[in-house]
Amino acid sequence: MPREGLLLQTDGSRHDWLEDRAPRLTLVGYIDDATGRVTGAVFRDQEDSAGYLEALLATIRRYGVPGAVYHDRHTIFEPPESEPLTLEEQLVDTRVPTQLGRTFLELGIGSVQARTPQAKGRIERLWGTLRDRLVSELRLAGIEDRDGANAFLARYLIRHNRRFVVPAADPEPAWRRPPRGTRLERVCCFKYRRTVARDGTVRAGATTLQLPAKANGRSRAGQRVELHVRLDGRLVVWDGRRELVTTPAPLDAVQLRALAGARVEVGEMPRSAATATTYRPDHPWRRVRPGSKLHAKLTNEKDGVTDPLST
Repeated sequence: MPREGLLLQTDGSRHDWLEDRAPRLTLVGYIDDATGRVTGAVFRDQEDSAGYLEALLATIRRYGVPGAVYHDRHTIFEPPESEPLTLEEQLVDTRVPTQLGRTFLELGIGSVQARTPQAKGRIERLWGTLRDRLVSELRLAGIEDRDGANAFLARYLIRHNRRFVVPAADPEPAWRRPPRGTRLERVCCFKYRRTVARDGTVRAGATTLQLPAKANGRSRAGQRVELHVRLDGRLVVWDGRRELVTTPAPLDAVQLRALAGARVEVGEMPRSAATATTYRPDHPWRRVRPGSKLHAKLTNEKDGVTDPLST
């Protein structure tokens, strides 16, 4: 491309970046097609959507929104064409985009599939350079974990770009500003549709979020909302106009039963002792039937008479 910001190439490189000092990591990054500038990169344990979103967010905040992204045919970007349409997709006659694809759509970024590895030659050459230079730099710096590698990577890319970036054919950049009113943390995240339960809660996996009542005091039961999982780990419920205050909901009955008796606090009676039945000699199950041998034996012992037949 002739202008910087028109097209970014992106990919993930699985490599022994920290050699024998830590497990293998995947480096996810974006590189500008016109200049070779690495606009954003992050180390992840695996190649995942969160890594691509994090590197894209860093790119937009530093440079702007690109015109398009050139990527391989990984299902992180687009659903596989061979996969049959779901019922929801059949009703709208289109495929539901992936989380990364939905982010591209909201920001107006084009999504272009590369049919061959050679088509992404610029970023493939970048991986070759980094596997030589960056691995050595990480070793000399004594980096031994992913967090340290990411902190070092941010400083390294400044030097890398200064050394390898070339001028674009057209000096006018093509970066765009995000759409007016866009909050990037609401776009570069994971979004899931949810229906509020009767008790005013929304479930996020094993976590239950309690939603506040409406302004008129009525419950939100049955309302359709969006659950956002932000890149920093926060869970936010969005109703289309504002972020709802979310708090952990009280434990439900199943969880309470699972926790009962699991721990005894100071001054608390153990569950076994608290629920034990007091012995009652006159309990119907313990009553002795008159005329029985046991009744005769107990009666003779009470009167001080020993009946040899009762022993």
